[in-house]
Amino acid sequence: MRQGAVTCPRENDDAATEEDDPVDVIPRILKLDAGGLPVEWVDWREAVSLYFTDKIAWEAGSEKICLRGGRSRETGIRSELAIDSIIAVRDRSHRFARNLVPALTRRELYHRDGGLCLYCGTRLGFSQMQIEHVVPRSKGGVHEWTNVVSTCEACNRYKDDRTPEQAGMSLLALPYEPNLAEWLILANRRILADQQAFLERLAPRRQRLTV
Repeated sequence: MRQGAVTCPRENDDAATEEDDPVDVIPRILKLDAGGLPVEWVDWREAVSLYFTDKIAWEAGSEKICLRGGRSRETGIRSELAIDSIIAVRDRSHRFARNLVPALTRRELYHRDGGLCLYCGTRLGFSQMQIEHVVPRSKGGVHEWTNVVSTCEACNRYKDDRTPEQAGMSLLALPYEPNLAEWLILANRRILADQQAFLERLAPRRQRLTV
């Protein structure tokens, strides 16, 4: 989680070059609907388009992301635009209100479970993590958030095609289905402090495992 406002360099800063602020390090912007509920992450290009088409209803962030363009031929001054880290948009987006189930992906499961094996507590690298069905598929278990956990290879092999009770194993935490606010936190590895604080207010209170 990144903290601190992103500011524009001074025009007389010799270190400010055309190569500053490469697009791959610009944080994503949290988009809300006009009612203040989260919708999705958008990149800086889409955010700029929303500003220039006058679709920003209001801003809710405490941090600004500074974008710099080219220099004026007449003045030599470089153009700048500061966009907010959280923007409410006047459009028809209402994902949070529809209570959609977030997509179950390997990366988001890894972050949900704190990068740990939920049976033995071993800290896992992303490539080491294995996906394990609490109730095996052969016994009617389904591939959904509430029936999958991250495991190490040893625990996955030992549990085999059994339930935790049959294998004499216990879970460190119960698997849960994240709501959209939680999923947005999981999906952004470079989330800003104010964005995380905003989303956490909309997330259910749970005992969370952290990497």
